[in-house]
Amino acid sequence: MPEKREVRLPDDVRLHVEVTGPADAEVTAILLHGWTLDGRAWHRQVADLTERFGERVRVVTYDARGHGRSSCMALRTATLAQLGDDLAAVLDEVSPTGPVVLVGHSMGGMTVMEYAHRHPEHFAARTAGLVFVSTTAEGHTHTVYGLSPRIARLIRIAETTGAGVLARCGSWRPPRALLRALQPSIRWMLFGDRCDPSDIRLVTSAAARASLRSIGGFRASIGDQHRLETLAELAHLPAAALVGDRDRLTPPPCAESIAAALPVTELTVCPGAGHMLMMERPDEVNAAVAGVLRRVLTGPTEPTPTGPPVPA
Repeated sequence: MPEKREVRLPDDVRLHVEVTGPADAEVTAILLHGWTLDGRAWHRQVADLTERFGERVRVVTYDARGHGRSSCMALRTATLAQLGDDLAAVLDEVSPTGPVVLVGHSMGGMTVMEYAHRHPEHFAARTAGLVFVSTTAEGHTHTVYGLSPRIARLIRIAETTGAGVLARCGSWRPPRALLRALQPSIRWMLFGDRCDPSDIRLVTSAAARASLRSIGGFRASIGDQHRLETLAELAHLPAAALVGDRDRLTPPPCAESIAAALPVTELTVCPGAGHMLMMERPDEVNAAVAGVLRRVLTGPTEPTPTGPPVPA
């Protein structure tokens, strides 16, 4: 069973953290969830890494501010920049020594980039590997929801307007009955060809725990972030990037630009998969994370340029 902890941040936000594995493990893997989700999204990866590596790897998940079992926050702190600061604080509190591998899904991947941008020395001293799952370094540049650009622009205007309204609703949470009614739309937006009913229930449950302030407040920051230049400075690290070819939020061009910025990154495109790869394609995500961890555990090797995307 994971150890449950609480990390109190300088602005008194309390983060719910779960840790599996010994404090003296050789490497710590930090798994960061996406927007409106929580740490439970990684349950298949936590189980796989624990079984695969035993006590050699410590696995940490936590609920971002305003999400899951973490407390709500002031609206001005609903930014990716703040999430990057929060990641640095979690590392200092939960894993103050030893190498770490950072694994980020969607907003979690953007959090990793923001941490590298805002805390370059801290990042360089601690980070030994990276895995980017269904994420982007270019805000909403490539996001067209699988629709025509014109319709996508209209949806983005409506989404941005709605986000502004939600952001002013404080710590209230979305009604579960409404989320259940929206499950067909959630399924279309987040998943590809296949969707296990338990996964849509987990996603809906996570959204029900997210504060309306976090659902609306982070939207502007997510859309505006551009961190390709930051990524280009991390090319020495072992890394992997994965994307589904049915991803409507962070489509394949998002992962391709990450791989271009990190030339040794192994890029995996999963046919028929959507945005929730750790649920839809757990084997592929598990293998990518394990691959980076093995490279960290065995020590530095000469990097080899990546070839074409690996079909999954």
